[in-house]
Amino acid sequence: MSDLSFGRNQKLLHSGEFKRVFDQPDCKVGTPVFLLLARSNGLTHPRIGLVVGKKNARLAVSRNRIKRQVRESFRLWQHRLPSVDIIFLARRGADQLPCPELRQQLEKAWSRMVKRLAAGDKVACAG
Repeated sequence: MSDLSFGRNQKLLHSGEFKRVFDQPDCKVGTPVFLLLARSNGLTHPRIGLVVGKKNARLAVSRNRIKRQVRESFRLWQHRLPSVDIIFLARRGADQLPCPELRQQLEKAWSRMVKRLAAGDKVACAG
């Protein structure tokens, strides 16, 4: 059975790691309530960073719920994802989405990201 843990080595921890992805993402996958940016990391596993601001989710409990859902979804998908650094950006309305719907949208987004990164076409990824 594969390891489905989510530890420190699966997280983007430093501002430089975030900046690298923000400056030149290889792939963008968006929905009305969130955006995923990805860039190859040269490691043997994917990592994720979360950006859920007060502007888009007013209450701390809402921000924490969103982050918890994203971490859990990433934990389950990490073995299907290529070696990339991913940033999850919450947009307005993310806090209004019920948990099952957020999970469903994340599943679709991960799937699209895997397909686009496997194709290796940066033009196809920007959308």
